[in-house]
Amino acid sequence: MTHMTENSAPSPHDLPDVSGLVVGVLGGTGEQGRGLARRLAMSGLQVVLGSRSAERAIAAATEMSVNGFAVTGNDNHGCATASDVVIVAVPYEGHRDLLDSLVAELAGKIVIDCVNPMGFDKQGAFSLVVEEGSAAQQAAVALPESRVVGAFHHVSAVLLLDEGVDSLDTDVLVVGDDRAATDVAQALAGRITGMRGIYAGRLRNAGQVEAMTANLISMNRRYKGHAGLRVTDV
Repeated sequence: MTHMTENSAPSPHDLPDVSGLVVGVLGGTGEQGRGLARRLAMSGLQVVLGSRSAERAIAAATEMSVNGFAVTGNDNHGCATASDVVIVAVPYEGHRDLLDSLVAELAGKIVIDCVNPMGFDKQGAFSLVVEEGSAAQQAAVALPESRVVGAFHHVSAVLLLDEGVDSLDTDVLVVGDDRAATDVAQALAGRITGMRGIYAGRLRNAGQVEAMTANLISMNRRYKGHAGLRVTDV
């Protein structure tokens, strides 16, 4: 039996090469999904936009392709089928129903959930209570044969879509129970200029990560900015 010594243990900074993966974005015509798709395509990845309307997804993909990016569009089912890794960027209201409809297409695949269950009232943004604990945990329940990860919750859609912003100087908190899957999510985040993926715990820790988006929205309103996160000493 081979015993791994402390010196031979893998470094948390050693991440896989994800350059050959096809990344699908469910909700790829919304601002967050379109922004993430754009930045990942800018890094040289092949990206598939998914939407309830294939026509709308194709139109958005065609617009991105003008810049030479490898982006195609399809309906959500086609997007899930064609992709190796799928980012879920749909409104929380339709989150569970969409995933329930894609169980077969997403089986065995890494699913990166960036959905924030949020509500708004006169006092501002607040986090919604999710029966399963978080949107990411809800995705894991809906997709028992998929490798679910939570990531990309705190990235400003405005900055993602702004052609004048070359670098997104922010960290992405990544949570999940599958080390190989969280490594892939971190590596994808790292392909976006200025961005870094940081492992932040098991999937059971997704709730507080999602909820912190309400705090960031409050910061943005007070300071008229696009607040993100930076993790120190890592």
